[in-house]
Amino acid sequence: MLLSRRTVLAGAGVLGLGIAGFAARPILWPRSGTDTQALKIPPLLDPRASGGSASLRVQTGTTEFYPGRFSETLGYNGSYLGPTIRVRRGDSVQVNVKNELAETTTVHWHGLLVPGPLDGGPHQPISPGQTWRPLLPIDQPAATLMYHSHVHGLTAEQVYRGLAGVFIIQDDEEQRLGLPNDYGVDDLPLVLQDRQFEDGLLVMPNGMMTLMQGRRGDIVLVNGTPNPVAQVPPRLVRLRMVNASNARVYDLSFEDKRAFHWIATEGGLLERPVQLQSIRLAPGQRAELLVDFSDRSPVGLLTTADSNSRIMGMMPMMQDFGRDRVAGGAFIRFEPGAAASGAASVPKLLIAQERVQPSAAIRRRRLVLNMGMGGMMGGGMMEEQMSGDTRTEAGPMAAPFSINGRPFDMRRIDESVTLGNTEIWEVSGEMMAHPLHIHGVHFEVLSRAGRKPDVLDQGLRDTVLVREPAELLVKFSKASQGYPFMYHCHILEHEDNGMMGQFSVE
Repeated sequence: MLLSRRTVLAGAGVLGLGIAGFAARPILWPRSGTDTQALKIPPLLDPRASGGSASLRVQTGTTEFYPGRFSETLGYNGSYLGPTIRVRRGDSVQVNVKNELAETTTVHWHGLLVPGPLDGGPHQPISPGQTWRPLLPIDQPAATLMYHSHVHGLTAEQVYRGLAGVFIIQDDEEQRLGLPNDYGVDDLPLVLQDRQFEDGLLVMPNGMMTLMQGRRGDIVLVNGTPNPVAQVPPRLVRLRMVNASNARVYDLSFEDKRAFHWIATEGGLLERPVQLQSIRLAPGQRAELLVDFSDRSPVGLLTTADSNSRIMGMMPMMQDFGRDRVAGGAFIRFEPGAAASGAASVPKLLIAQERVQPSAAIRRRRLVLNMGMGGMMGGGMMEEQMSGDTRTEAGPMAAPFSINGRPFDMRRIDESVTLGNTEIWEVSGEMMAHPLHIHGVHFEVLSRAGRKPDVLDQGLRDTVLVREPAELLVKFSKASQGYPFMYHCHILEHEDNGMMGQFSVE
Protein backbone atom coordinates (compact mmCIF):
# COMPACT_ATOMS: atom_id res chain seq x y z
CA MET A 1 0.00 0.00 0.00
CA LEU A 2 1.11 3.57 -0.63
CA LEU A 3 2.35 4.79 2.74
CA SER A 4 3.92 1.54 3.90
CA ARG A 5 6.31 1.32 0.92
CA ARG A 6 9.98 2.06 1.44
CA THR A 7 9.93 3.75 -1.92
CA VAL A 8 13.20 3.96 -3.86
CA LEU A 9 13.29 7.01 -6.15
CA ALA A 10 17.03 7.23 -6.78
CA GLY A 11 19.44 4.96 -8.57
CA ALA A 12 21.85 5.23 -5.63
CA GLY A 13 19.32 3.43 -3.42
CA VAL A 14 18.14 6.30 -1.21
CA LEU A 15 15.01 5.14 0.63
CA GLY A 16 11.86 6.85 1.86
CA LEU A 17 12.41 8.26 5.34
CA GLY A 18 10.49 7.55 8.53
CA ILE A 19 9.86 10.04 11.32
CA ALA A 20 13.40 10.09 12.68
CA GLY A 21 14.97 10.62 9.27
CA PHE A 22 12.37 13.22 8.41
CA ALA A 23 13.21 15.33 11.43
CA ALA A 24 16.98 14.97 11.21
CA ARG A 25 17.40 16.05 7.59
CA PRO A 26 19.53 19.08 6.76
CA ILE A 27 17.38 22.02 5.77
CA LEU A 28 18.30 22.44 2.10
CA TRP A 29 20.40 20.83 -0.63
CA PRO A 30 22.34 22.78 -1.94
CA ARG A 31 21.59 26.42 -1.15
CA SER A 32 24.42 28.69 -2.36
CA GLY A 33 23.86 31.24 -5.13
CA THR A 34 26.40 29.46 -7.35
CA ASP A 35 24.05 26.47 -7.60
CA THR A 36 21.37 28.25 -9.62
CA GLN A 37 19.97 26.73 -12.79
CA ALA A 38 18.14 28.22 -15.75
CA LEU A 39 14.38 27.82 -15.32
CA LYS A 40 13.06 24.97 -17.44
CA ILE A 41 9.98 25.82 -19.50
CA PRO A 42 7.66 22.88 -20.28
CA PRO A 43 7.32 22.27 -24.02
CA LEU A 44 4.11 23.58 -25.59
CA LEU A 45 1.63 21.02 -26.93
CA ASP A 46 -0.94 22.78 -29.14
CA PRO A 47 -3.56 20.41 -30.61
CA ARG A 48 -4.35 22.94 -33.34
CA ALA A 49 -0.93 22.26 -34.82
CA SER A 50 -1.73 18.55 -35.16
CA GLY A 51 -5.28 18.49 -36.49
CA GLY A 52 -7.02 18.88 -33.13
CA SER A 53 -5.35 16.00 -31.31
CA ALA A 54 -2.80 15.68 -28.53
CA SER A 55 -0.92 12.59 -27.39
CA LEU A 56 0.44 11.93 -23.91
CA ARG A 57 2.69 9.01 -22.97
CA VAL A 58 2.71 8.25 -19.26
CA GLN A 59 6.23 7.01 -18.70
CA THR A 60 9.07 6.32 -16.31
CA GLY A 61 12.39 8.08 -16.64
CA THR A 62 15.43 9.47 -14.87
CA THR A 63 15.75 13.17 -14.11
CA GLU A 64 18.95 15.09 -13.39
CA PHE A 65 17.68 17.63 -10.85
CA TYR A 66 21.28 18.24 -9.76
CA PRO A 67 24.37 17.73 -11.95
CA GLY A 68 25.44 14.10 -12.08
CA ARG A 69 22.63 12.92 -9.79
CA PHE A 70 19.89 10.93 -11.58
CA SER A 71 16.56 10.26 -9.85
CA GLU A 72 13.87 7.80 -10.92
CA THR A 73 10.78 9.79 -11.87
CA LEU A 74 7.51 9.75 -13.84
CA GLY A 75 6.35 12.12 -16.54
CA TYR A 76 4.17 12.78 -19.56
CA ASN A 77 6.15 12.71 -22.84
CA GLY A 78 9.31 13.07 -20.78
CA SER A 79 10.99 12.04 -17.56
CA TYR A 80 9.33 14.56 -15.21
CA LEU A 81 6.11 16.63 -15.44
CA GLY A 82 4.41 17.08 -18.81
CA PRO A 83 4.00 19.53 -21.67
CA THR A 84 1.79 22.58 -21.39
CA ILE A 85 -1.39 21.79 -23.32
CA ARG A 86 -2.87 24.95 -24.87
CA VAL A 87 -6.35 25.01 -26.40
CA ARG A 88 -9.00 27.57 -27.36
CA ARG A 89 -12.59 27.86 -26.25
CA GLY A 90 -14.84 26.17 -28.79
CA ASP A 91 -12.28 23.51 -29.71
CA SER A 92 -12.90 19.78 -29.48
CA VAL A 93 -9.62 18.13 -28.55
CA GLN A 94 -8.92 14.45 -29.12
CA VAL A 95 -6.47 13.37 -26.42
CA ASN A 96 -4.71 10.01 -26.60
CA VAL A 97 -3.21 8.94 -23.28
CA LYS A 98 -1.07 5.80 -23.41
CA ASN A 99 -0.05 4.26 -20.11
CA GLU A 100 3.52 2.94 -20.39
CA LEU A 101 3.83 2.39 -16.63
CA ALA A 102 3.71 -1.00 -14.93
CA GLU A 103 0.78 0.20 -12.80
CA THR A 104 -2.63 1.76 -13.37
CA THR A 105 -2.92 5.51 -13.73
CA THR A 106 -5.50 8.15 -14.72
CA VAL A 107 -5.31 11.69 -16.06
CA HIS A 108 -7.65 14.19 -14.39
CA TRP A 109 -8.23 17.52 -16.15
CA HIS A 110 -8.20 19.63 -13.00
CA GLY A 111 -10.52 22.62 -13.51
CA LEU A 112 -11.90 21.54 -16.90
CA LEU A 113 -15.70 21.54 -17.08
CA VAL A 114 -16.52 18.34 -18.94
CA PRO A 115 -19.07 15.52 -18.44
CA GLY A 116 -18.25 12.79 -15.93
CA PRO A 117 -16.92 10.15 -18.40
CA LEU A 118 -14.23 12.62 -19.54
CA ASP A 119 -13.14 13.93 -16.12
CA GLY A 120 -10.26 11.49 -15.64
CA GLY A 121 -10.92 10.70 -12.00
CA PRO A 122 -10.72 7.32 -10.24
CA HIS A 123 -13.52 5.91 -12.43
CA GLN A 124 -11.45 6.27 -15.64
CA PRO A 125 -8.45 3.99 -14.88
CA ILE A 126 -5.89 3.36 -17.62
CA SER A 127 -4.32 -0.07 -17.22
CA PRO A 128 -0.68 -0.72 -18.17
CA GLY A 129 -0.29 -0.77 -21.93
CA GLN A 130 -3.76 0.69 -22.56
CA THR A 131 -4.72 3.99 -24.21
CA TRP A 132 -7.55 6.29 -23.08
CA ARG A 133 -9.02 8.47 -25.85
CA PRO A 134 -11.32 11.19 -24.45
CA LEU A 135 -12.71 13.83 -26.84
CA LEU A 136 -12.65 17.01 -24.73
CA PRO A 137 -15.13 19.80 -25.58
CA ILE A 138 -13.59 23.12 -24.51
CA ASP A 139 -16.53 25.20 -23.32
CA GLN A 140 -15.38 27.64 -20.66
CA PRO A 141 -13.55 30.99 -20.44
CA ALA A 142 -9.79 31.46 -20.72
CA ALA A 143 -8.03 30.07 -17.66
CA THR A 144 -4.96 28.27 -16.31
CA LEU A 145 -5.76 24.66 -15.41
CA MET A 146 -3.67 21.62 -14.62
CA TYR A 147 -3.74 17.89 -15.25
CA HIS A 148 -2.44 15.12 -13.03
CA SER A 149 -2.79 11.51 -11.94
CA HIS A 150 -5.92 10.71 -9.94
CA VAL A 151 -5.86 6.91 -9.49
CA HIS A 152 -7.25 6.19 -6.05
CA GLY A 153 -4.61 5.11 -3.55
CA LEU A 154 -1.69 6.14 -5.77
CA THR A 155 -2.44 9.79 -6.56
CA ALA A 156 -0.01 11.17 -3.97
CA GLU A 157 2.87 8.94 -5.04
CA GLN A 158 2.39 9.38 -8.79
CA VAL A 159 2.06 13.17 -8.56
CA TYR A 160 5.07 13.39 -6.23
CA ARG A 161 7.14 11.44 -8.76
CA GLY A 162 6.15 13.80 -11.58
CA LEU A 163 2.69 13.18 -13.08
CA ALA A 164 1.39 16.74 -13.44
CA GLY A 165 1.24 19.43 -16.10
CA VAL A 166 -0.31 22.76 -17.11
CA PHE A 167 -3.44 23.14 -19.28
CA ILE A 168 -4.17 26.59 -20.72
CA ILE A 169 -7.46 27.73 -22.28
CA GLN A 170 -7.49 30.85 -24.47
CA ASP A 171 -10.47 32.77 -25.84
CA ASP A 172 -11.33 35.89 -27.83
CA GLU A 173 -12.16 38.04 -24.79
CA GLU A 174 -8.76 37.44 -23.27
CA GLN A 175 -7.04 38.10 -26.59
CA ARG A 176 -8.73 41.51 -26.93
CA LEU A 177 -7.15 42.62 -23.64
CA GLY A 178 -3.62 42.50 -25.05
CA LEU A 179 -2.23 40.55 -22.08
CA PRO A 180 1.27 39.07 -22.38
CA ASN A 181 0.93 35.84 -24.38
CA ASP A 182 4.36 34.96 -25.81
CA TYR A 183 4.71 31.52 -24.23
CA GLY A 184 7.99 31.02 -22.41
CA VAL A 185 9.00 34.68 -22.85
CA ASP A 186 6.49 37.03 -21.20
CA ASP A 187 3.88 34.34 -20.45
CA LEU A 188 5.46 31.85 -18.04
CA PRO A 189 3.92 28.73 -16.49
CA LEU A 190 5.38 28.23 -13.00
CA VAL A 191 4.61 24.81 -11.50
CA LEU A 192 5.42 24.92 -7.78
CA GLN A 193 6.33 21.67 -6.00
CA ASP A 194 8.23 21.05 -2.80
CA ARG A 195 10.29 17.89 -2.89
CA GLN A 196 12.75 16.17 -0.57
CA PHE A 197 16.31 15.43 -1.66
CA GLU A 198 19.06 13.32 -0.14
CA ASP A 199 22.54 14.06 -1.54
CA GLY A 200 20.93 15.54 -4.64
CA LEU A 201 18.60 12.58 -5.23
CA LEU A 202 14.81 12.73 -5.01
CA VAL A 203 13.38 10.71 -2.12
CA MET A 204 9.82 10.18 -0.99
CA PRO A 205 9.27 10.53 2.76
CA ASN A 206 7.01 8.03 4.50
CA GLY A 207 5.79 7.83 8.06
CA MET A 208 3.05 9.03 10.35
CA MET A 209 3.78 12.74 9.84
CA THR A 210 3.61 12.22 6.08
CA LEU A 211 0.17 10.68 6.47
CA MET A 212 -1.04 13.45 8.75
CA GLN A 213 0.44 16.51 7.03
CA GLY A 214 0.90 15.27 3.49
CA ARG A 215 4.31 14.92 1.85
CA ARG A 216 6.42 18.04 2.29
CA GLY A 217 9.88 18.68 0.95
CA ASP A 218 12.96 20.73 1.73
CA ILE A 219 13.36 22.24 -1.76
CA VAL A 220 10.83 24.17 -3.83
CA LEU A 221 11.07 23.15 -7.47
CA VAL A 222 9.70 25.38 -10.23
CA ASN A 223 8.91 23.45 -13.41
CA GLY A 224 11.11 20.71 -11.96
CA THR A 225 14.03 23.13 -11.53
CA PRO A 226 15.75 23.64 -8.13
CA ASN A 227 16.99 27.15 -7.32
CA PRO A 228 15.96 28.46 -10.76
CA VAL A 229 16.71 31.74 -12.51
CA ALA A 230 14.17 33.00 -15.06
CA GLN A 231 15.29 35.39 -17.79
CA VAL A 232 12.42 37.82 -18.42
CA PRO A 233 11.96 40.87 -20.65
CA PRO A 234 12.03 44.24 -18.84
CA ARG A 235 8.31 44.83 -19.18
CA LEU A 236 5.02 43.40 -17.96
CA VAL A 237 5.24 39.61 -17.59
CA ARG A 238 2.42 37.16 -16.94
CA LEU A 239 3.15 34.47 -14.35
CA ARG A 240 0.79 31.48 -14.33
CA MET A 241 1.26 30.12 -10.80
CA VAL A 242 0.23 26.46 -10.35
CA ASN A 243 0.46 24.81 -6.93
CA ALA A 244 1.15 21.17 -7.80
CA SER A 245 2.61 20.33 -4.37
CA ASN A 246 1.15 17.40 -2.48
CA ALA A 247 0.40 19.48 0.61
CA ARG A 248 2.27 22.81 0.84
CA VAL A 249 0.46 26.15 1.07
CA TYR A 250 2.55 28.99 -0.41
CA ASP A 251 2.45 32.59 0.81
CA LEU A 252 4.16 34.38 -2.06
CA SER A 253 5.74 37.83 -2.23
CA PHE A 254 8.75 39.50 -3.85
CA GLU A 255 11.83 40.18 -1.76
CA ASP A 256 11.79 43.92 -2.66
CA LYS A 257 8.09 44.08 -1.66
CA ARG A 258 7.09 45.20 -5.14
CA ALA A 259 3.40 45.18 -5.95
CA PHE A 260 1.92 43.01 -8.68
CA HIS A 261 -1.53 42.60 -10.20
CA TRP A 262 -3.59 39.47 -9.67
CA ILE A 263 -5.74 38.96 -12.76
CA ALA A 264 -7.12 35.41 -12.70
CA THR A 265 -8.22 32.57 -10.41
CA GLU A 266 -8.83 28.91 -11.19
CA GLY A 267 -12.04 29.82 -13.03
CA GLY A 268 -10.43 32.46 -15.23
CA LEU A 269 -10.07 36.22 -15.35
CA LEU A 270 -11.33 38.49 -12.59
CA GLU A 271 -13.57 41.42 -13.40
CA ARG A 272 -10.69 43.81 -12.74
CA PRO A 273 -7.03 43.46 -11.65
CA VAL A 274 -6.29 43.46 -7.91
CA GLN A 275 -3.03 45.05 -6.77
CA LEU A 276 -1.30 42.99 -4.08
CA GLN A 277 2.07 42.49 -2.43
CA SER A 278 1.44 38.88 -1.39
CA ILE A 279 -0.84 36.03 -2.36
CA ARG A 280 -1.64 32.62 -0.87
CA LEU A 281 -1.84 29.51 -3.03
CA ALA A 282 -3.12 26.20 -1.65
CA PRO A 283 -2.55 22.80 -3.32
CA GLY A 284 -4.59 22.57 -6.52
CA GLN A 285 -5.07 26.34 -6.79
CA ARG A 286 -3.83 28.53 -9.64
CA ALA A 287 -3.35 32.29 -9.96
CA GLU A 288 -2.27 34.53 -12.83
CA LEU A 289 -0.12 37.53 -11.93
CA LEU A 290 1.10 40.50 -13.95
CA VAL A 291 4.53 41.68 -12.76
CA ASP A 292 6.36 44.77 -14.03
CA PHE A 293 10.09 44.10 -14.55
CA SER A 294 10.75 47.36 -16.43
CA ASP A 295 13.11 48.58 -13.66
CA ARG A 296 15.54 45.86 -14.84
CA SER A 297 16.33 44.93 -11.24
CA PRO A 298 16.85 41.22 -10.49
CA VAL A 299 14.41 40.07 -7.82
CA GLY A 300 13.49 36.88 -5.99
CA LEU A 301 10.06 35.44 -5.28
CA LEU A 302 9.70 34.36 -1.64
CA THR A 303 7.55 31.95 0.28
CA THR A 304 7.19 31.96 4.04
CA ALA A 305 7.25 28.81 6.15
CA ASP A 306 4.01 26.91 5.71
CA SER A 307 1.77 27.76 8.66
CA ASN A 308 -0.48 24.84 7.70
CA SER A 309 2.24 22.30 8.57
CA ARG A 310 1.08 22.30 12.20
CA ILE A 311 -1.88 20.23 13.31
CA MET A 312 -4.12 21.29 16.17
CA GLY A 313 -4.35 18.85 19.06
CA MET A 314 -0.96 17.22 18.57
CA MET A 315 1.54 16.77 21.38
CA PRO A 316 4.39 19.35 21.36
CA MET A 317 6.92 16.65 20.45
CA MET A 318 4.90 15.71 17.37
CA GLN A 319 4.55 19.38 16.44
CA ASP A 320 8.35 19.60 16.36
CA PHE A 321 8.53 16.59 14.05
CA GLY A 322 6.06 18.32 11.77
CA ARG A 323 7.84 21.69 11.67
CA ASP A 324 8.23 23.08 8.16
CA ARG A 325 11.76 22.60 6.86
CA VAL A 326 11.42 25.25 4.14
CA ALA A 327 11.94 28.22 6.45
CA GLY A 328 11.36 30.81 3.77
CA GLY A 329 13.46 32.71 1.28
CA ALA A 330 13.67 33.26 -2.46
CA PHE A 331 13.06 30.02 -4.34
CA ILE A 332 13.17 31.56 -7.84
CA ARG A 333 14.96 34.64 -9.18
CA PHE A 334 13.92 36.81 -12.12
CA GLU A 335 16.59 38.57 -14.17
CA PRO A 336 15.25 41.14 -16.66
CA GLY A 337 17.05 41.46 -19.97
CA ALA A 338 17.80 44.51 -22.13
CA ALA A 339 15.21 44.57 -24.93
CA ALA A 340 11.66 45.79 -24.32
CA SER A 341 8.51 45.45 -26.40
CA GLY A 342 4.91 44.24 -26.19
CA ALA A 343 2.24 44.84 -23.58
CA ALA A 344 3.20 47.71 -21.28
CA SER A 345 0.16 48.51 -19.15
CA VAL A 346 -2.28 46.69 -16.89
CA PRO A 347 -5.88 46.86 -18.15
CA LYS A 348 -8.25 48.68 -15.82
CA LEU A 349 -11.04 46.20 -16.56
CA LEU A 350 -10.80 42.55 -17.56
CA ILE A 351 -14.12 40.78 -18.19
CA ALA A 352 -17.74 41.01 -17.11
CA GLN A 353 -18.52 37.86 -15.14
CA GLU A 354 -21.95 36.26 -15.21
CA ARG A 355 -22.84 36.08 -11.55
CA VAL A 356 -25.26 33.65 -9.94
CA GLN A 357 -27.29 35.13 -7.11
CA PRO A 358 -27.35 33.29 -3.77
CA SER A 359 -31.13 33.43 -3.91
CA ALA A 360 -30.95 30.96 -6.82
CA ALA A 361 -29.73 28.22 -4.48
CA ILE A 362 -32.38 25.58 -3.93
CA ARG A 363 -30.59 23.50 -1.30
CA ARG A 364 -27.91 23.70 1.36
CA ARG A 365 -25.47 20.87 2.11
CA ARG A 366 -22.83 20.61 4.81
CA LEU A 367 -19.44 18.91 4.42
CA VAL A 368 -16.92 18.43 7.22
CA LEU A 369 -13.44 17.22 6.25
CA ASN A 370 -12.67 14.90 9.15
CA MET A 371 -9.23 14.19 10.54
CA GLY A 372 -9.77 12.23 13.76
CA MET A 373 -6.60 11.64 15.78
CA GLY A 374 -8.05 8.73 17.74
CA GLY A 375 -7.67 6.19 14.97
CA MET A 376 -4.18 7.40 14.11
CA MET A 377 -2.83 7.09 17.64
CA GLY A 378 -4.83 4.03 18.63
CA GLY A 379 -2.32 1.20 18.70
CA GLY A 380 -3.35 -1.46 16.22
CA MET A 381 -4.96 1.01 13.83
CA MET A 382 -1.67 2.82 13.30
CA GLU A 383 -0.17 0.12 11.11
CA GLU A 384 -3.35 -0.13 9.04
CA GLN A 385 -3.47 3.62 8.44
CA MET A 386 0.24 3.75 7.62
CA SER A 387 -0.45 1.27 4.83
CA GLY A 388 -3.07 3.58 3.38
CA ASP A 389 -5.84 1.03 3.98
CA THR A 390 -9.03 2.94 4.73
CA ARG A 391 -11.46 0.47 3.18
CA THR A 392 -13.64 0.18 6.25
CA GLU A 393 -16.89 1.60 7.56
CA ALA A 394 -16.05 0.92 11.21
CA GLY A 395 -16.28 4.56 12.21
CA PRO A 396 -13.90 7.46 12.85
CA MET A 397 -11.59 5.49 15.11
CA ALA A 398 -10.91 3.10 12.24
CA ALA A 399 -10.86 5.71 9.48
CA PRO A 400 -9.47 9.09 10.62
CA PHE A 401 -9.61 10.59 7.10
CA SER A 402 -13.16 11.04 5.87
CA ILE A 403 -15.84 13.54 4.91
CA ASN A 404 -18.90 13.68 7.16
CA GLY A 405 -17.48 10.64 8.96
CA ARG A 406 -17.46 8.44 5.86
CA PRO A 407 -14.18 7.39 4.22
CA PHE A 408 -14.22 7.23 0.43
CA ASP A 409 -15.95 4.26 -1.17
CA MET A 410 -15.92 3.94 -4.96
CA ARG A 411 -19.21 2.03 -4.79
CA ARG A 412 -21.14 4.73 -2.89
CA ILE A 413 -22.68 7.95 -4.24
CA ASP A 414 -22.50 10.44 -1.38
CA GLU A 415 -24.55 13.27 -2.88
CA SER A 416 -26.99 13.52 -5.81
CA VAL A 417 -27.72 16.88 -7.45
CA THR A 418 -29.78 18.02 -10.41
CA LEU A 419 -28.15 19.31 -13.58
CA GLY A 420 -28.51 23.07 -13.90
CA ASN A 421 -29.28 23.63 -10.22
CA THR A 422 -27.42 25.94 -7.85
CA GLU A 423 -26.73 24.99 -4.23
CA ILE A 424 -24.91 26.34 -1.19
CA TRP A 425 -22.31 23.99 0.24
CA GLU A 426 -21.04 24.80 3.72
CA VAL A 427 -17.61 23.24 4.15
CA SER A 428 -15.18 23.13 7.07
CA GLY A 429 -12.05 21.24 8.07
CA GLU A 430 -10.80 19.59 11.24
CA MET A 431 -7.39 20.06 12.91
CA MET A 432 -5.80 22.00 10.04
CA ALA A 433 -6.84 23.86 6.91
CA HIS A 434 -7.79 21.60 4.02
CA PRO A 435 -7.88 22.58 0.32
CA LEU A 436 -11.24 21.31 -0.95
CA HIS A 437 -11.38 20.64 -4.70
CA ILE A 438 -14.72 19.96 -6.43
CA HIS A 439 -14.66 18.32 -9.85
CA GLY A 440 -16.86 19.46 -12.72
CA VAL A 441 -17.93 22.83 -11.27
CA HIS A 442 -17.00 26.41 -10.56
CA PHE A 443 -18.13 28.08 -7.35
CA GLU A 444 -18.00 31.39 -5.52
CA VAL A 445 -17.05 31.85 -1.87
CA LEU A 446 -19.96 33.62 -0.16
CA SER A 447 -18.68 33.80 3.42
CA ARG A 448 -16.15 32.56 5.94
CA ALA A 449 -17.21 31.95 9.54
CA GLY A 450 -20.28 34.09 8.90
CA ARG A 451 -18.24 37.05 7.66
CA LYS A 452 -17.60 38.47 4.22
CA PRO A 453 -14.91 36.53 2.37
CA ASP A 454 -11.35 37.77 2.05
CA VAL A 455 -10.21 39.71 -1.02
CA LEU A 456 -8.33 36.58 -2.14
CA ASP A 457 -11.61 34.61 -2.22
CA GLN A 458 -13.09 36.54 -5.13
CA GLY A 459 -13.71 35.12 -8.58
CA LEU A 460 -14.74 31.68 -9.76
CA ARG A 461 -12.96 28.83 -8.02
CA ASP A 462 -12.66 25.06 -8.11
CA THR A 463 -10.41 24.77 -5.02
CA VAL A 464 -10.71 26.56 -1.68
CA LEU A 465 -8.68 26.37 1.55
CA VAL A 466 -11.07 25.81 4.47
CA ARG A 467 -10.94 25.36 8.20
CA GLU A 468 -13.69 27.47 9.71
CA PRO A 469 -17.02 27.06 7.89
CA ALA A 470 -17.11 28.61 4.42
CA GLU A 471 -20.22 28.96 2.26
CA LEU A 472 -19.76 28.09 -1.42
CA LEU A 473 -22.27 28.92 -4.14
CA VAL A 474 -22.01 25.99 -6.55
CA LYS A 475 -23.56 25.80 -10.04
CA PHE A 476 -23.83 22.32 -11.57
CA SER A 477 -23.49 22.69 -15.34
CA LYS A 478 -22.06 19.32 -16.44
CA ALA A 479 -23.77 15.93 -16.16
CA SER A 480 -21.98 13.00 -14.57
CA GLN A 481 -23.53 10.55 -17.08
CA GLY A 482 -22.98 7.52 -14.90
CA TYR A 483 -19.46 8.53 -13.81
CA PRO A 484 -19.61 10.52 -10.57
CA PHE A 485 -17.56 13.63 -9.89
CA MET A 486 -15.23 13.80 -6.88
CA TYR A 487 -14.92 16.31 -4.05
CA HIS A 488 -11.90 15.89 -1.82
CA CYS A 489 -9.06 17.36 0.16
CA HIS A 490 -6.23 18.26 -2.23
CA ILE A 491 -3.62 17.31 0.35
CA LEU A 492 -3.07 14.21 -1.73
CA GLU A 493 -2.20 11.87 1.13
CA HIS A 494 -5.50 12.79 2.81
CA GLU A 495 -7.35 12.17 -0.46
CA ASP A 496 -5.73 8.77 -1.01
CA ASN A 497 -6.56 7.69 2.53
CA GLY A 498 -10.26 8.48 2.55
CA MET A 499 -10.92 12.26 2.62
CA MET A 500 -12.95 12.16 -0.58
CA GLY A 501 -16.57 11.81 -1.62
CA GLN A 502 -18.41 11.62 -4.92
CA PHE A 503 -21.59 13.09 -6.36
CA SER A 504 -23.80 12.49 -9.35
CA VAL A 505 -25.28 15.25 -11.53
CA GLU A 506 -28.33 14.09 -13.50
